[in-house]
Amino acid sequence: MEKAREWKEKQVVQHKPSSHDHRKEVAINGGDHGSQPELQVKLAAIAISLNIRLKSADMPATMQERALRHARSLLDASPSPRPSPTVLARSLKKEFDSVYGPAWHCVVGKSFGSFVTHSPSGFVYFSLDSLSFLLFKTEVQLVSEPPGRCH
Repeated sequence: MEKAREWKEKQVVQHKPSSHDHRKEVAINGGDHGSQPELQVKLAAIAISLNIRLKSADMPATMQERALRHARSLLDASPSPRPSPTVLARSLKKEFDSVYGPAWHCVVGKSFGSFVTHSPSGFVYFSLDSLSFLLFKTEVQLVSEPPGRCH
């Protein structure tokens, strides 16, 4: 019998601000990962020092720190004042795939909505400058052909 897997769903809605409307953001089922309080305080201080607003997370503090620092370094290293959100998303996804294994997904932009299912301890949502970053992990299972079947 296959072991039951725990999955969590997150919905992140972000409306583009207008002249008469303030930015509205909703993170449902958010919260911090059950790490030690001193790590959460350290992470908050890091976010403040990097000018990042951490909005929702289900991820160990050390992984959140890697995501925040990597995103900040990408923006700081960008030769353009308006870096490509696709390039940023690809770089953050590849960083997490290489360090923590597949399969990470990343969305970066100024205005987007999402509803995702993620692996436990594999979700972070934050904003940096005018961009929002959504990074989450899903489980990948290898698919193999049944014995005796050929293409």
